[in-house]
Amino acid sequence: MIELKNISKTYKTEGGNVDALKNISITIEDGEIFGIIGMSGAGKSTLVRTINMLEKPTSGQVLIDEDDISSLSEKKLRKIRQSVTMIFQGFNLLLQRNCLKNVCFPLELQGIKKAEAEKKALELLELVGLKDKALSYPSQLSGGQQQRVAIARALATNPKVLLCDEATSALDPKTTYAILDLIRDINNKLGITVIVITHQMNVVENICSKVAILDGGEVVESGKVQDIFSCPKSNAAKHLVYPESESLTEVHSQDEERSQKKFLRLVFNGHEAAVRPIVAELAVKTGIMANIVFASTKRIDGNGSGSMILELASQEEAENAIKFIETIPDVLAQEITDYVQ
Repeated sequence: MIELKNISKTYKTEGGNVDALKNISITIEDGEIFGIIGMSGAGKSTLVRTINMLEKPTSGQVLIDEDDISSLSEKKLRKIRQSVTMIFQGFNLLLQRNCLKNVCFPLELQGIKKAEAEKKALELLELVGLKDKALSYPSQLSGGQQQRVAIARALATNPKVLLCDEATSALDPKTTYAILDLIRDINNKLGITVIVITHQMNVVENICSKVAILDGGEVVESGKVQDIFSCPKSNAAKHLVYPESESLTEVHSQDEERSQKKFLRLVFNGHEAAVRPIVAELAVKTGIMANIVFASTKRIDGNGSGSMILELASQEEAENAIKFIETIPDVLAQEITDYVQ
């Protein structure tokens, strides 16, 4: 288990002190895929680098299996970093080494014999689906293939924890999903705890079971992905979960007639609710004609989910629509009053 207790990080600059992290506390259970998400500058990368002490916090504790690593010597930290490995957005492969030798590199640093290291490296390349590229160089590989090699290298020391710092940000959507599938498969097969740092909602939705949302160096929400994504409370979470609300701000500022309308957000938890013809039922049973402004369905942590924004003509229609929708299982309806800006 990983526990971050009251972690703060302050940088001293010529212009004064900058608080990158402010009193952050997070608990990550063994074997979880835990997401840390936020916009650029939220403090995500600084936070993940405190977990393996690449960044030492100004205050607070980092506990791994109840051992406080924030007070260890550099020699002991090097040993810890063998069990807490990292992959990056830029892959960080050694360009002058082929794939096999890239994966062997951390084993060489441990003093493992060449034959044993190469055997282990080939097994890991097979695990990530690239055994046939063992003698290829990074420049001969696609971005997705390079990230697979980086993952194989990160697994070479048999880590307990894999830190993924924006590991799919440089990849196209199709390759991103392939890498996420690989990370999920590794988590299932090896039981490794995975911590995913990202600004991409689809990454968290795809593989994470729990998430912490950072804003301005603080955790503004944390918990199960489905719970937070179905009913975000902080402005930062709403901005990430409901980016479509920005279009409503535009409507209110540019369309005087439509600015008098009322908007409802419907959130569906479960496949049956997500595919139910709620707008048609609303029209037939209450006579309320709603305009669909936005609709989306997705899978979060293996469950069907989705959201919809409806435009209604008046406050009375909005209130009556909410009363009707509240009778439908696994559907939450609320009026949108605080538009994301």
